[in-house]
Amino acid sequence: MNTKVQLACETVVREIPLSDILPMRKIAKNAKNTVKYRQIVMSIKRIGLIEPLVVHREKGSRGQFMLLDGNVRYDVLMELKIESVKCLVALDDEAYTYNHKVNRLSSIQEHFMIMKAVKSGVSESQIADVLDIDVALIRKKRDLLVGICPEAVELLKGRKATNATFVQMRKVIPMRQIEMAELMCATNNFSDSYSKCLIAATSAELLVDKDSSREVDGLSSIDMARMEREMDALAKDFKQIDEVHGKNVLNLVIAVGYLKSLLDNARVVRYLASAYPEILTELQKVAESRMLEGTKETE
Repeated sequence: MNTKVQLACETVVREIPLSDILPMRKIAKNAKNTVKYRQIVMSIKRIGLIEPLVVHREKGSRGQFMLLDGNVRYDVLMELKIESVKCLVALDDEAYTYNHKVNRLSSIQEHFMIMKAVKSGVSESQIADVLDIDVALIRKKRDLLVGICPEAVELLKGRKATNATFVQMRKVIPMRQIEMAELMCATNNFSDSYSKCLIAATSAELLVDKDSSREVDGLSSIDMARMEREMDALAKDFKQIDEVHGKNVLNLVIAVGYLKSLLDNARVVRYLASAYPEILTELQKVAESRMLEGTKETE
């Protein structure tokens, strides 16, 4: 089957005067006070526009374009009195699809991007200027994974682990770092407070500094000992569940598939409807459930 994929935009990036572009909405005044807006301003000032605006030719006019994507960038360019800008010209006027889903960078991804920029010859002060942040923060992001074992980093890639989480993880030896990362992934909890609880529940021999205090404000030594036992038991439970979860899901998928094939048989359905109508209703609910489909997508 020879099916051509229709292009969304013209193949040539065009230089268009800003005066010929009509924005579809105005930027709120308070948006100009945000960190994100200031970062875009500094980025355009220092290195120019990275991502072209997306426009569409306005019907019934000559040389006029509607702005589909890039309202903030357009506003910044107007503020900087830039006369023309590179644009992608869309072949339809559908603005909904652009930036519909935005994936935020994780702390680890930011770290690797900064490291790559530094290796390419970009100084830390230049990166800080472009992002409009303190150079000390860039250095913190650069040193994010110092003292973290590669196995723990691999587990937390793409996760929402915070800088504070890695500060806590540096307090324990690599084996415990891996255990902490596994627990965070199993519970989907990467907060600073949870990582502090995991440190508090860590036995002294697993700490990098054996003499360092694991005390948490408001907890007595008896509370700490009890929490350590409970966290240890909880960790074992999570690991056990993690081991059997995949097998259980597979068995359920097979069982539901077999159930659907039975309910496709008219004779079986007639028999259940006459003899066990309540059971038939429940079986149909199970067969029509989409819960397992969602589980398979997230595996």
